Amino acid sequence: MRHFAVVGSGPAGFYTAEALQKTYGDGARIDILDRYPVPYGLIRFGVAPDHQSLKAVSKRYDKVVDAPGVDFIGNVTLGRDISVAELLDLYDAVILAIGAPHDRKLGIPGEDLPGVFGSAEFVGWYNGHPEFADLDPPLDGTHAAIIGNGNVALDCARILSKTRDEFEGSDIVGHALDALDGSAIRTITILGRRGPHQIAMTPKELGELGHLAAAVPEIDPADFPPVDADAALEPGLRKSVTLLREFEGIARDKPKRMVFDFFAKPVAIEGPSAGSGQAARAERIIVERTELDESGAARGTGETYAVPASLIISCIGYSTPPIEGVAYDERGGKFLNDSGRIGDRLFAVGWARRGPTGTIGTNRPDGYEVADQVAAAMPPGSAGDKPGAAGLKRLLDERGIMATDYDDWRKIEETEAANARPGSPREKFVRVAHWLESLGR
Repeated sequence: MRHFAVVGSGPAGFYTAEALQKTYGDGARIDILDRYPVPYGLIRFGVAPDHQSLKAVSKRYDKVVDAPGVDFIGNVTLGRDISVAELLDLYDAVILAIGAPHDRKLGIPGEDLPGVFGSAEFVGWYNGHPEFADLDPPLDGTHAAIIGNGNVALDCARILSKTRDEFEGSDIVGHALDALDGSAIRTITILGRRGPHQIAMTPKELGELGHLAAAVPEIDPADFPPVDADAALEPGLRKSVTLLREFEGIARDKPKRMVFDFFAKPVAIEGPSAGSGQAARAERIIVERTELDESGAARGTGETYAVPASLIISCIGYSTPPIEGVAYDERGGKFLNDSGRIGDRLFAVGWARRGPTGTIGTNRPDGYEVADQVAAAMPPGSAGDKPGAAGLKRLLDERGIMATDYDDWRKIEETEAANARPGSPREKFVRVAHWLESLGR
């Protein structure tokens, strides 16, 4: 019997467990570990609450855990409750699928002012992530700025723009829904260093912006190249650019505006002037106008201007946290690996392997490739001598760690569903203690 530990229960972790189970069948035990008592990672805490169809992929993951030899062990934090070296003593192979939960820094003056957040923080706040439940973003000002030209930036802009009624059917957490319902924000500026032809926004997410009840997107036609230039774009990007162009013709008869500001590089964030007597907080973002060089990179022109914003959300990417004893790529914000292999019996998948790129589905071939590497080193039918889950649970018991399993998750899920407001699939617990209390612990 082989024993494998997959650390992380997001898409990358579940696809890897699925691949290992299909490869080994009854010849392996696969344990999916997570730092929280509940599974799904990015699906629960990252996918927008008004995109329930994307969250439905969790039904596939349920089938993975229902397969023979697969288990979920939650409320176990790698690096705090157990080390990588200890897991390697307990399992034949360890696969790190911890994602990239940390925001990349802007690297500009003023980014530490109150009112400035990374997208992992802001998205975590409205999605019920326990680390960010108390974030309390300032929604009392009239202007917000979002830095980035990807789908996460669109998610943040859309969430800030929606009315309470438009969240019906979503699982946005109650504290965020109430706060957004009282928001004073009326202008959301979406800043991108390059132009419309360089966006990483998909048609579905862009198309949603044209159908909001109280907000209208705005573009400046001068930011766009001639329409004929769109023909050279790949089809998905061409469709996205076409949608952007069509925003020019939308009637501007709604109280909220989403302004696309292209060729705009943030260079500083400023607050009240010294001696004003006002508390330090973000008030404006200083932007340098850019242009594209011969390689397509953005270069500054020296022209600067200010964009008012008391709430600033940076959506410029994420990084995987370093773990003691695991080779790390500082530049890439991921683990050093060769096609997923970090070292002897130690692997990485998903964003921890590739960096924060790709979609949910990108993680499937990634997980299967690493499972093939594991199988090549430990062919199905070969025997191992590791204790696996039995040894892990003994160690956790000795350390007073209250681990959860998939049956516990089912009970939590039932309670969250029972607590849901009308029209919502669930009301998420946002504290680890509340998850455990719901299990009578």
